Amino acid sequence: MHSNDRAGRTSRTVAVTGAAVTTGYGHGVDALRAGIWSGDPAFVPVTRFDTSRYAVGVAAQAADVFDLDSELITLTEEALKQAGLSADERSGAPLVMARHPDPAVSRLPREEQESRPISETARWLSRELGLGRAGRTYINACVAASTAIAEAAALISSGRHDRVVVAAGHLVDAESFTTFNAGKALAKDGRLRPFSSGRKGLLLGDGAGAVVLEAADSRPGMRPLARLTGWGMAGDAHHVCQPHPQGLGMARAITHALDRAGLGPADLDYVNAHGTGTPYNDAAETAALHRAFGEHAERVPVSSTKSMHGHALQAAGLVEFVICLLALELGSLPINSGYLGPDPDCRLDLVLDAARPVQARHLLSLNAAFGGANAALVVSAA
Repeated sequence: MHSNDRAGRTSRTVAVTGAAVTTGYGHGVDALRAGIWSGDPAFVPVTRFDTSRYAVGVAAQAADVFDLDSELITLTEEALKQAGLSADERSGAPLVMARHPDPAVSRLPREEQESRPISETARWLSRELGLGRAGRTYINACVAASTAIAEAAALISSGRHDRVVVAAGHLVDAESFTTFNAGKALAKDGRLRPFSSGRKGLLLGDGAGAVVLEAADSRPGMRPLARLTGWGMAGDAHHVCQPHPQGLGMARAITHALDRAGLGPADLDYVNAHGTGTPYNDAAETAALHRAFGEHAERVPVSSTKSMHGHALQAAGLVEFVICLLALELGSLPINSGYLGPDPDCRLDLVLDAARPVQARHLLSLNAAFGGANAALVVSAA
C-alpha cells in the first residue's frame, strides 16, 4: 500500500470509495452512465431564465427549479453511504469543496456579501452530515473541482488524513450565460464540437456531485471503485483568458501527474480531455498532449464528454472524474460527440461514432481555466 519512491510518487495509496453526481441527464450516477454511453447530448432549451437576448438558448439543464445546496447534501450523503463510513469515520473526514458562486449573493451590498461567504456551504454540509472540519472552498473556475480532488489526495497521501470528502456544484444561470455570451464563447449552432473542424464554442451544463477518497489501508472491508494515482497542477501566466498556444502549463500538469503515478504516456488507455469546443482551447490542449506524450500523442484515445453534458464550470472536474470511474467499470470509452471532420490543429485519436471497448487500467482527466490554470488527474483501476 505504500511507496517510498524518491520521485515524489504517492506515498499512501488513494482509493475512491464513494461517488454521486447530478448532471443535465438527471440525478444519479445511473442517469449519467445511461446518458453518456447513449451518445446523445443532454442539451435542451433553457427554461430557468429568458435566453432571448443570448446567441444561443440551450444548455444541459437538469430541471427548471433546482436548489444547489439541497442537491449537494443529498449527493454527498449518497457518496458517504456507498463508501460505508461509520459515524466515527465521518467525523474525522474533512470536506473540501468547489462551488459556483451564488449569483443572488453577488448582487447584495458588499457588507452583506461578506456576511455570506461562499465557504458557508461547506460548513453547513459538514455540520449536517457529521463530517470533520470544512476545508478550502475552491472557486477557480474550470479547475476548481479537480483542484479540490488533488488537495484531498495530497492530504491522504501525506498521511494527514485517512479520508477526505470532496463536493462540487454549478448551476446554469443567467450570469454565466451573460459572461460567456459577451465573450462570444457560446456555440451558436447549439452543439459543442470538441476538436472538430467547424467548432463554434462551448455550451454550459448543470453539475453537482461528491466523491469519497480514502487511504487504501485505512480500514478493513473497503471496496474501492478505483484509485487516484496521480495529480498535477501548473500555470501558464500567458493571458487572462486564452491558454498558452503551445499548451506549456497543461503539458507540465500532465507530466507531474504521470510522474506521481509512476506512469508514462504509453501506460495510458484514455484521456478525458477538457475539450471546450472553442478554437483556441482545443488547439492548445492538443499541443499540450503532443508536448507531454511525444510519439504517443496520436495513439492514446481521447474524447471530451463536455460534448454531451456541457461545461459545468466549477463542477466540471468532478463530473468528468466520475465519468472516468464509469469508463473503468464499463470497459468502454465515451464518444467525442458533435464531430464534423478533422482539424489539422487537433491531431488526436478521437473516440468517434460509438463508444470504444477498452479494458482500461489508467485514465487521465484534464481541466483548464481562465488565467492559465491547468489540472490533471490520473485515475487507475482498483
